[in-house]
Amino acid sequence: MGRIFEVRKASMFARYDRMAKQFTRIGKEIAIAVKAGGPDPSSNAALRRCFQNAKSVNMPKDRVEAAIKRAQGKEMETYDEILYEGYAPHGVALLVETATDNHVRTVANVKSHFTKGHGAMGNSGSVAFQFKKMGVFKLNPEGLNTDDLELELIDFGLEELGESTTEEGKEVIVVRVGFTDFGNMQNALEEKNITPISAELEWIPTTTVPVTDAQAEDVSKLIERLEQDEDVQKVFHNMG
Repeated sequence: MGRIFEVRKASMFARYDRMAKQFTRIGKEIAIAVKAGGPDPSSNAALRRCFQNAKSVNMPKDRVEAAIKRAQGKEMETYDEILYEGYAPHGVALLVETATDNHVRTVANVKSHFTKGHGAMGNSGSVAFQFKKMGVFKLNPEGLNTDDLELELIDFGLEELGESTTEEGKEVIVVRVGFTDFGNMQNALEEKNITPISAELEWIPTTTVPVTDAQAEDVSKLIERLEQDEDVQKVFHNMG
C-alpha cells in the first residue's frame, strides 16, 4: 500500500459557491435515490450513501430531510442521469455527469460550454474508453490498520487501497472497487462498522495527459463553466 493516485479537482470555487453547488448536487442524488428505492435508508443503500456524502460536505440535516420530503411529493421533478463526453483544450478528455429534467436544455447548455471554453463535445463513446467507472470510498484512518484492512476487503472486490489527502489537507484512506462491486464493498464496510467519510462513483482515468500550468488553466476554465451549470453534477478529466 502507498500513496494512491488521484486526479485532483481542476477548478476552485469560492467557498460559498462550492458549498451551494454541493448541496444542490446531493439534493438531486437524494431525489434519485428516493424515487428508485424509497425513503427508508435501512433498505435503501443508495440513500445511505447520500447521507454519508451530505455529512462529508456539512449539509444541514434539515436540508437533507427537506430533500427527502420533496422527493416523495407528487409534483417532484424526475431527474435523468446523462453522461456527456468531449475534449477540453490541449487534448484533455472530459466526462460530464448530469441530472436533468429537461434533456434539450441540458445538451444545448453543455455543448455551449464546450464551444465557449475552446473545447469540443463528442459523441457517446468518444472519450469514456479512457476512463474506468469505479466506486471510491474515503475512510478516516484513525483506528484502522491498513494492511489488515486490505486483506479483509479483497474478497469484496477491492482493486486499490492507499493513502491520500482531502482538499482540506486531511489524511484519508482511499478504497477503490469496480463499479459492479460498489454495493458489496458498501455492505462490507457497514458490517465492519466503518462509516466512510464519502462514498462516490467516479470515472478514474486509465491514462493522463501531461499539461503545463498555463494549459491547465485553460482546461480549468472550461471545467468551471461546466461545474457551474445547474444540471451538471460532476466533471471528470484526465489531466495529469
